[in-house]
Amino acid sequence: MNYQEYISINSDVRFGKPCIINTRITVYDVLGWLASGMTNDEIVKDFPQVSNNSIIACLAYAADREHKLKIVK
Repeated sequence: MNYQEYISINSDVRFGKPCIINTRITVYDVLGWLASGMTNDEIVKDFPQVSNNSIIACLAYAADREHKLKIVK
């Protein structure tokens, strides 16, 4: 999954947090909904501007970011 096709960072939108392109819905929002138990279908139903692929892109973005974190001692 090339999450860059679905996720953008713009300092003028939601204070530069990563968002689904052409929305104000952040990766954090989507991850929070998933963590609270919402299914992909429920998210798409509640937020029609979000697609199944954009939800997967949010997960891919989070996984990539987690992979790049460095431990500082």
